[in-house]
Parts: sequence; structure tokens; C-alpha cells
Amino acid sequence: MYVLRELLQEAHESGVAIGHFNISDLVLLKAAFSSAQALNVPVLVGLSEGEREFVGTRQIAAFVQSLREEFGFPIFLNADHTHSLAKGVEAAQAGFDSIVFDLSALPFEENVCQTKQAVEALKAINPSMLVEGEIGDIGTGSVIHESSSVLSKGLSTPEEARQFVESTGVDILAPAVGNMHGMLKSMVQGETKKHLDIERIAAIKRAAQVFLTLHGGSGTDDEDLRKAIRAGINIVHINTELRVAWRRGLEQSLTKQSHEVVLYKILPSVVDSVKEVVGSRLKLFNSRQLVHGA
Repeated sequence: MYVLRELLQEAHESGVAIGHFNISDLVLLKAAFSSAQALNVPVLVGLSEGEREFVGTRQIAAFVQSLREEFGFPIFLNADHTHSLAKGVEAAQAGFDSIVFDLSALPFEENVCQTKQAVEALKAINPSMLVEGEIGDIGTGSVIHESSSVLSKGLSTPEEARQFVESTGVDILAPAVGNMHGMLKSMVQGETKKHLDIERIAAIKRAAQVFLTLHGGSGTDDEDLRKAIRAGINIVHINTELRVAWRRGLEQSLTKQSHEVVLYKILPSVVDSVKEVVGSRLKLFNSRQLVHGA
């Protein structure tokens, strides 16, 4: 049986990162799983509270577990951006491997207090579940934004990271280091890219001494992602890029098959569209190849 903590440690030691891809239907899950299988690398799939409500918390947990057991492959399930302990307990009881307990919108001290309580409560249900906390401001919504000021404000500091980790006992920390949820229109069109504060990432890693997650990875400059992983990022989240690929793939499929109504004939090209994005990101995150079971 594969253990997420152990594979994160292997990734850290190998200088690579585990890709995290948000899913809200079978198309996205198939694309993420098959891409990881093709490259033979571990993969995390995650669902926000809204995505879990749409798919079903226990249902997606059972589905992912069945893939892991049938294929003997390291696919893990994350409860992304969970804003209440009740929703966290629901995910822990369903068997999720990790959870992002995100109270970053609250004042820092309140975030610390409630995250500490959540860590204790969730570990009591499932001791092996990894709990991630978040500090700083990276905005909300994996959507296409007209503009954003998030990229230049609310950045996390090494001292905040150290204090947060020591006070809460989280296994993973998600800092604000120039990342942002969603993408600007100019990013979707390939005209601009997000750029990260690499020195800040390295300093936060030294201060926090835990696994680090980069949220809002869509639209980020490739070289910045490579440098961020070298500086200490262990998990990279991609969501908006997948949503854009999903929509484009569907539009292209419906155009080519304008009279088709059979879903399993329409959707394979959508899977392929998303797989192209997932595969390219996994190759980037695993530029120093980490083969599971090695």
C-alpha cells in the first residue's frame, strides 16, 4: 500500500513535486489517472467543497480507492480548500488521504487557533491523514479573472510560516508566494504568465521545515515552477488549466460531431484534451523522474 507522506518525502529528496489536479467529473479523473500511469508517477486528485458537493464525498473516495486497489497505483485523494471542521470531518470519515483546511481569510491568530483545533480533531479520526494549512492571500476561485491585485499583496513571510507550523502542527503548508487562484484572460491566451518569489519560497521552507504546496499553479511560468520545486515546493495544484482544456475539448468534439448524442462517443476527445495538459505538467514537475516503487 502506498503512503502519501512517504512519497512526498521521496519527492522532496529527489527534487521533484507531486502534481495535484482538481476533478469534478469522471472525465477529469480519467485524464489525471491515465496520464500519471503513462508516466509512472504518483498523482493527487482533489476536490473543493463545491466539487465534493457535486460529485459526492463518499462516492469519489470509493472510486479513487478502487483505482488504487485494482491497479496498484499511487493515486491519492485530497479534500481541497475546506473551510469548516464539519466538512473536514466528513472527508476524514470518507477516507480522504489529505485535507487543505483553509482559514486563510481569517486574521492570522484566528487561523492558527482554529487550524490547531482542526488538526487535533481530524487526526483523532484518521491519524494518517495529512493536514494542510494556508497563510497569506492567493485569492479565490479557479476561474478566468479580468484583473487581480492578489499577485502583489498578502505574501507570506518566513516568520509567519514558522509560527503557524509550530503552533498548529500541520503536515503541509500552503504559502502565498506570488501565486494566485484562477487565471487572467491574458494567461489563457498565452500572453502573460504568473511569476513566483523563489527566494521567499526557499526562506519559508527553511523556516517551516514541512512539505510546501503551491496553490494556483495554472498559468505559471514553466521555469518559475522548476525553480520553485528546487526551492522546496512539494505539491503543485492545477485546476483552471484543466477547466479550460475540458471546455475546449468539448467544444471541438461537438463541432466535429454536431449530431452525436452518445456521451461515451463525445467525451473521449475531452479526456484527451485534459490529458494533454496533465501530462505536460506531470513531466515538468517530475523533470528528475520519480518512479513509484523504485
